[in-house]
Amino acid sequence: MTTPRRLLLVNGPNLNLLGTRQPEIYGRETLADVERVTAEAAQRHGIEVRALQSNHEGVLIDAIHDARLDCAGIVINAGGLTHTSVALRDALASVALPVAEVHISNIKERESFRHFSYIEDVAAVHVIGEGVPGYARAVHLLVDVISGRADG
Repeated sequence: MTTPRRLLLVNGPNLNLLGTRQPEIYGRETLADVERVTAEAAQRHGIEVRALQSNHEGVLIDAIHDARLDCAGIVINAGGLTHTSVALRDALASVALPVAEVHISNIKERESFRHFSYIEDVAAVHVIGEGVPGYARAVHLLVDVISGRADG
C-alpha cells in the first residue's frame, strides 16, 4: 500500500479572524494566506492539502478521525484548544498519523496559561512563533518525518 499524498491542515477557533484579530500578535496575514502558504509548500513535495478551520471542537475531531482514511499526516494549529482539549489530543493520538503542531505566535512567551500544550507530546514536529511562514516549515519537516528522513 502506498502512502497517501495528502495532508490535513487543521486550524482551530478564532483563526478565521487572522488579519484582523490582534495584528500586533498574529500579523496581518489571513487564513487564506495560511492555506496558500501550506498548499504551496506541500505542492513542492507533490502533496495536496485538505484545509479545515472550525470554531467547534467536534468538527475538528471528526476531520482528524476522517484523515486516517486518506492522509499521510496532519498540520495543526489548534488555537486556544491547544491548552484545553484533551479530546483533541486524544483524537490526534488515535489516528496514528504524524502531526506537526504550529503556532503563529510564541506561546511560550505569552500568558502563562498558553505555555502548556496538550498536543506537544503527540506531535513529531513543532513550529512555534515563526508567523505564517512557519506553516511551510512545518510541512517540510512533516514530509521528512513521513518519508523517514527526520532525525527524530
